[in-house]
Amino acid sequence: MRAKMNLMGRRKKPKLIENLRIVGPADKGKCVGKSEDGQVVFLEKVAPGDIVDVMVLRKRKGVMQGVVKEYKSLSSDRIEPFCKHFGVCGGCKWQHISYPAQLRHKTDIVNNAMKRIAKVDVGEFLPIIGADETTYYRNKLEYSFSNKRWLSPEELNTEISNEMEVLGFHAPGTFDKIVEIEHCYLQGGLSNEIRDFVRGKAKELGLAFMDIKKVEGDLRNIIIRTSVTGELMVVISFFRDDKTKRDELLDALMKRFPAITSLNYAINPKRNDTLYDIDIMKYQGKSFIEEKLGDVRYRIGPKSFFQTNTQQAVRLFDTVVNFAGLSGEENVYDLYTGAGSIACYLSGYCKQVVGIEEVAPAIEDARVNADLNGIDNAVFHVGDVKDILTDEFADKHGKPDVLITDPPRAGMHAKVVEMLLKLEAPKIVYVSCNPGTQARDLGLLSEKYEVTKMQPVDMFPHTYHIENVALLELKDGKDVES
Repeated sequence: MRAKMNLMGRRKKPKLIENLRIVGPADKGKCVGKSEDGQVVFLEKVAPGDIVDVMVLRKRKGVMQGVVKEYKSLSSDRIEPFCKHFGVCGGCKWQHISYPAQLRHKTDIVNNAMKRIAKVDVGEFLPIIGADETTYYRNKLEYSFSNKRWLSPEELNTEISNEMEVLGFHAPGTFDKIVEIEHCYLQGGLSNEIRDFVRGKAKELGLAFMDIKKVEGDLRNIIIRTSVTGELMVVISFFRDDKTKRDELLDALMKRFPAITSLNYAINPKRNDTLYDIDIMKYQGKSFIEEKLGDVRYRIGPKSFFQTNTQQAVRLFDTVVNFAGLSGEENVYDLYTGAGSIACYLSGYCKQVVGIEEVAPAIEDARVNADLNGIDNAVFHVGDVKDILTDEFADKHGKPDVLITDPPRAGMHAKVVEMLLKLEAPKIVYVSCNPGTQARDLGLLSEKYEVTKMQPVDMFPHTYHIENVALLELKDGKDVES
């Protein structure tokens, strides 16, 4: 019986596939490879054009996942990553691929989604708008404190301990291990210096870094926000409220970096790091910073949602304005308006803009931003778009001439799509951070709309993320099914 149980519990020997050609990008930074006999495997740490031998680790629902055993031939698009943390911290997963090749692959991601999911013809597919700055482009970054350092595979085979207070990013696939960051190329200015100073000063003061498993410690995370106006915000989240040490840390930080215009802290005793339901206290300076896109200024608070690549956000919003083709007389709806970023940006080009957003604090930000810019033709409503956007709403605010929608990654709710088909706005400008769900929605909207233009915008160089803007125009009456 024991021998039979051992036999039953024995794992299958991993399958080796030789000379697998990596043919293109896949979801979440992975790539897809195809063997000569048609087998498909999804892999990390490869580039389209590589030829590799692969060890298949698992197969679920017909999809194989594997790891590279040997690189047989490297892609001509490969370059040397510039960051020592590449492949470890979980960010910038395409840093080993040249930037022109990244743009090609992102274009392919959008194209493939439209062909395979939406199954619609695109009238004019415009060349992707790449970023001028591919490093130090983020205006917001968050680091986590932990008393457990992530160990490399080489370190795991030694007696090196992971008991070490670190400040950095979560290692992929772990919730309690942090990769100690020496230098991050995502955010410029004083960001790296502030992180290093806080880490060193906190250790000097004896503040305990968070033990995530035991849910204990003093320090949880730090958020750094910068702006093109030169303002700088820092938010430090504590688990325990040791006022003496807290003030010592914040005073030392302000003394060392007087350029900080907004210094804030939060006491978060929960099991998770989210701050949306936690009061954030101003310590010194203002409780906000100001950002500027074009001629429009935005007030950014510690909890505000805002595009994290300011330079590319201008290009994204300009694309929206261009696609909308506003003359100054239009009634515009802005669905999922967030802090009113797009609504405020295009308010000067239309007669009225009506924004809808589910998150109440975001709508408060939207109204502040409108007041800040003297905008009097923008109105904002709080609530889920699927519940707010009704016939009664359209009767009250007038039917839209142009409808802007910028939903979360999950795309639009089916009820929202149904309402858009009912409203029949002459134009819909659909902004998306997920071409897959955007393509799904475009397929549904194709009942009455044609996609006349499409413009990918690269907001996040060295990652697989891509923003895409689609212009939908109502079909001629003769083409629309009654």
